Amino acid sequence: MILKRLILVLIALAALAALYLWAALHWTYSSGERAGWVQKLSDKGWVCKTWEGELALVSLPGSTPEKFFFTVRDDAVAAQIAQAMGKRVSLHYEQKLGLPTSCFGETSYFVTRVKVSDEIPLAAGVMVPSPPASAASR
Repeated sequence: MILKRLILVLIALAALAALYLWAALHWTYSSGERAGWVQKLSDKGWVCKTWEGELALVSLPGSTPEKFFFTVRDDAVAAQIAQAMGKRVSLHYEQKLGLPTSCFGETSYFVTRVKVSDEIPLAAGVMVPSPPASAASR
């Protein structure tokens, strides 16, 4: 009888832990966009591999860039970011809080989409469209 109760308690605890983990992975605390230049992207982890990166955020030319550290769990999104290295990009992220280990990522910011910017910023509020790919290769 005691063994059955112990097994039921362990099953209930496992179910609660699974429910908590599911909620932490699917609930988004905040989401938004960050724009800048990706300066690092690497596949990290001993057992749980995730893509970890940093985005240099520059508000004014000549100013010290602020770094935005992010995690990518989708290999297709990581490939898009790797192709966009050296270009100005906008990263859409979702912030997940309460994940129990770093196995899900080293940061709480998970990038889900990437968009390459077609404009080159010269100064605050001054943008110049980048040349088309065919014109740049001439």
